Amino acid sequence: MRVTVLEQAPDVVRVTSDIIEQLVALMDVDVVVNLRSAEREDVGGPVFDINGDDSGLLIGRRGETLRSLQFMVGFLAARKMEQRVNLLLDVSGYQERRYKSLNNLARRVADRVASSGRPVTLEPMPPDERRVIHLALAENYEVTTTSSGEGDGRRITVTPADDDYQ
Repeated sequence: MRVTVLEQAPDVVRVTSDIIEQLVALMDVDVVVNLRSAEREDVGGPVFDINGDDSGLLIGRRGETLRSLQFMVGFLAARKMEQRVNLLLDVSGYQERRYKSLNNLARRVADRVASSGRPVTLEPMPPDERRVIHLALAENYEVTTTSSGEGDGRRITVTPADDDYQ
């Protein structure tokens, strides 16, 4: 396991890098962690790429292990830095592929809702995935998006926009 970090990286990058290194070592997985970006605007913090023979173990079923790992790193970093820490962990490009897939889904659903005039409710999603859907359709004036439900059951409904907005 190897972590590559910029030499003059801000404290948040150093702290999160150390936490990722410790967690990966404790998990005894064969991966390499690299800093892709010290600050990405859409994330609000650093982005780390994780690749290796054991990448699948870190992704888990439908990305659940990856989400848990990202939560733990963010939680531990926030405690250590005494402030909220935003970051993104991407294992073998899984997050990028998932977000592209969600963007495509959002566009297809928006087209269907706009043409049929009927709302569509999507399957429950974690917060980061709901955010991708909301952002993908934020400037589509034919539809609106709302989240409803609680906890793991929270989902997005895409509805036709009111005539006032068109």
